Amino acid sequence: MAAGPPGCLMQTTWLGAIDLMEAYAAGTLSPVALVQDLLDHIAAHEPRIHAFTRLDAEAALETARRLAAGPQHGRLYGVPVGIKDIIDVAGLPTTCHSRILLDNVAGEDAECVARLRAEGAIILGKLSTHEFAIGGPAFDLPFPPARNPWNPARHPGGSSSGAGAGLAAGFFPLALGTDTGGSVRNPATACGVVGLKPSYDLVSRRGVFPLAWSLDHVGPMARNVADAALLLDVIQHPAQPPAGAFAACALGVAGLRIGYVRHFHAADVPARPDVADALDAAAEVLRGLGADVREIALPPLGAYAAVNRIIMNAEAWSVHQAWLRERPEQYGELGRQRLLPGAFLSAGDLLAAMRRRGALIEATAAAMHGLDALMCASSMEPPCAIDDAAEVSRSYPRHARAPFNLTGQPAVALPCGLTEDRMPIGVQFAGRCHDDATVLRVAAAFERATPWHRMIPDAIPQDALPHAAL
Repeated sequence: MAAGPPGCLMQTTWLGAIDLMEAYAAGTLSPVALVQDLLDHIAAHEPRIHAFTRLDAEAALETARRLAAGPQHGRLYGVPVGIKDIIDVAGLPTTCHSRILLDNVAGEDAECVARLRAEGAIILGKLSTHEFAIGGPAFDLPFPPARNPWNPARHPGGSSSGAGAGLAAGFFPLALGTDTGGSVRNPATACGVVGLKPSYDLVSRRGVFPLAWSLDHVGPMARNVADAALLLDVIQHPAQPPAGAFAACALGVAGLRIGYVRHFHAADVPARPDVADALDAAAEVLRGLGADVREIALPPLGAYAAVNRIIMNAEAWSVHQAWLRERPEQYGELGRQRLLPGAFLSAGDLLAAMRRRGALIEATAAAMHGLDALMCASSMEPPCAIDDAAEVSRSYPRHARAPFNLTGQPAVALPCGLTEDRMPIGVQFAGRCHDDATVLRVAAAFERATPWHRMIPDAIPQDALPHAAL
């Protein structure tokens, strides 16, 4: 692990979005120099990380030149962004990491991408995912799976795997992922970055290939909470009330009441001891900042997970049934295994799951009465070896992210420690629907009080390349 000593000039590839725009405004950095630095850094490390399915280098440089030639404008002026390859970018293939859609070139930008461009962002390329955003890391697909920059022998979480890996590797400061059962927060946790699943429908899904319509969310990912909050403010649907997420990050947590759902990792799905210790330490940090942190009980984690799985399987089958019947051989083995169970669910199964979903939403809301936010685990253990299929299958479901897809509540994952084997540990904060600002307020206060967001993986040295001209 590496971090720049106090007061040193950090290589531009590790600067966040807000830092970049401040450097542009001061005239100490140009978008062209920054993009070239990133491309050089990617060239040095992408062969081990595989974050991209398509790096759009020339288009990114052309956009940077155009921006540099005019006045600074937009909330993301000159900030490079990576886009998960189930989200449309005009002129680029949306492959969903699958043979099925290798020639599927997008005719227009997804709404969230269009909003990025309107605010001056630079689209750097399309990012690796699991096939159709389901399954896990696989080696029988047209692109290799992304790897974890903390240890390239391990997986980076998913399904927004390229987003998490690329952020942790210093390839870009911002990314867009999607989250149906935890797929933004899983790679954020595995790679030691920040991933937000916003309130359901806060961000438009137009132009995003669906996995499960009633569970899908588009979510911002970054290396710090303020950058993620700024990205949310930019991409949120214009028909929704303003989230005010970025402004909330400065408010602190003194006086807030936070429910610690400790039984998720202490009893329901027991976490590794070093993970459990880091979560208890995170609760103490918040108490030290003036928050009232108290243990509360929600329904068992397994209840949320089972209902989420049934709804996801049924809705995913409705998307894929024609292709699975007509050309199943074009799917990877793992993708087929994850998608086929939906064929055996009845309308009665789905209806029962939807009824149970309603009951879980009510129970969660009741438990939050009098609270401002929730705190719980994200993953119960660090990522395992990427090529150990049995261990991936065992460990992937060991998390506490599905409840908030089911309820539609906002939830953010961010680093809160390192395991004994030097892999990131993540904590998760959640809140009431459409109160994304409070969730990010808690996360930002925790981040300011801890060092974890400043850590850089050993495998991606900070000083590997010279600085851009400043």
